[in-house]
Amino acid sequence: MSDIKLFRIGTGTVNELTGTTDTIEKSVQTLFEKNLESLLGVRFLASEFTTTNGGRIDTLGLDENGCPVILEYKRASNENVINQGLFYLDWLMDHRKDFQWMVMEKLGKKDAEGVDWSAPRLICIAGDFNRYDDHAVKQIQRNIELIRYRRFGPELLMLDLVAATSAKGSPSIAGATPSGDGAGAAPGKYKTISTVIEELDAAMIDRLEALRASLLAFGDDVQEATLRLYIAFKRIKNFACVEFRPTTAKILMFVKVDPTSVQLEAGFTRDVSNIGHFGTGDLEITLSKPEDLERAMPLIRRSYEAS
Repeated sequence: MSDIKLFRIGTGTVNELTGTTDTIEKSVQTLFEKNLESLLGVRFLASEFTTTNGGRIDTLGLDENGCPVILEYKRASNENVINQGLFYLDWLMDHRKDFQWMVMEKLGKKDAEGVDWSAPRLICIAGDFNRYDDHAVKQIQRNIELIRYRRFGPELLMLDLVAATSAKGSPSIAGATPSGDGAGAAPGKYKTISTVIEELDAAMIDRLEALRASLLAFGDDVQEATLRLYIAFKRIKNFACVEFRPTTAKILMFVKVDPTSVQLEAGFTRDVSNIGHFGTGDLEITLSKPEDLERAMPLIRRSYEAS
């Protein structure tokens, strides 16, 4: 059961708000599908999608990294929604063209060509999960997230990332295109992140490890996903996307901080809201030397807390 409590603070009083979950799956599914991008950073594609093997995927979407997402809603405490979702995930990997055609129809050609198959995700939504669900997810080397929800009255919705696992991506699987003005480049034009990492010298590897350790130390809810062209750090949504420039010994990080709220410093921070780049986030941070990481941490934490 959830151990999260929410209180309303009044004048000299504190009252606990009682959290509830819907027993009817469809109402939860409808709520999420109508607000999928705001809640999870996922663009909606289809509801109750029928597969060629007779299955039915509750919700299909495309996340902010261009990766396919399957959402399954747990209706009963004894329902094995994880195995069911994995079954659909395997089906999806065998029917990539069908998925990309759907993206083409719903979102357009650019998004269809930019689908990144290196890190497809399964998100399971439920009023609660048990310890067996938590344990099962930790044993499976796939991108799986268990998200618990609670309603507090008619206006408040809480999401709690109960458990998550990240499988190491397979950057060579498919192409991708950058966001913003740089979008539309042909797949294969850019080096994969795995290739770029192989070009890093020992000093840059040390700086990468220091950055990784700092971001993962924010909390147990931080996930690292190696995509085709960058590394994403996220909670429910991305909060930092990382690229490398080996020839100049620079690490580029994109965070979700409003550039207009920051005093931009030449060579350190830059507004890229109208500049094409891979990953998500409108503020670019350039880490040129080890001490830059400490300077960047307040901005990274702001992005983390907003994710």
